[in-house]
Amino acid sequence: MNLEESRRRQYLAAMDIPLWERRTSRAVDADAAVVSTAVAGSADSGTDWQVLQDTVRGCTQCGLHKTRTQTVFGVGNPTASWMFIGEAPGADEDRQGEPFVGRAGQLLNAMLFAMGLKREQVYIANVLKCRPPGNRDPQPEEVAQCEPYLIRQIEHIRPKLIVALGRHAAHSLLKTEVPLARLRGQRLSYHGIPLVVTYHPAYLLRSPGEKRKAWEDLMLAKNMMAAA
Repeated sequence: MNLEESRRRQYLAAMDIPLWERRTSRAVDADAAVVSTAVAGSADSGTDWQVLQDTVRGCTQCGLHKTRTQTVFGVGNPTASWMFIGEAPGADEDRQGEPFVGRAGQLLNAMLFAMGLKREQVYIANVLKCRPPGNRDPQPEEVAQCEPYLIRQIEHIRPKLIVALGRHAAHSLLKTEVPLARLRGQRLSYHGIPLVVTYHPAYLLRSPGEKRKAWEDLMLAKNMMAAA
């Protein structure tokens, strides 16, 4: 057993998940080929991507710019097939300028690794690009001001599937107040892109008994991706 496989098994154990067969090297190579082809044809869009990053960095559209340390644009592969979207940056993210760092980020990395994915293969972002003071819930007007940035990110990345992490992300994306429990397990859509809802990693840290349900959601997403 190599080091990478050993780490994957440790992550699965941390998630309280039974072991399953990893993807074949052929599938990994195929994903890499798709990414390479997309990058090769995206020279012009790369300029647009940088402009969008610069625009977000200087945004003052809502009051959150007054309390942020810095904006949190997103991280990962800008031509990824998978896109994971949370609600808003926390204190660690505000300091580092990167989404999902700290304990919640470590758990998200473990979830990805258990699926046969790496953080650099997917794209991770939030609905809001600035931290709400005290990590309070995002306000509707803040979501409305920030959503155009997220839509432009999605238009650039063109993911094959979106995973909404947590209640607030799901409600913001789907424009619904339906409880998370009723959104889970469904094949949903955001602007025509297949979407799956699951728990936020921070919630799973507080409620580890829900990890198995989160794994079911990720397996639904994996099956939908395989059929795409």
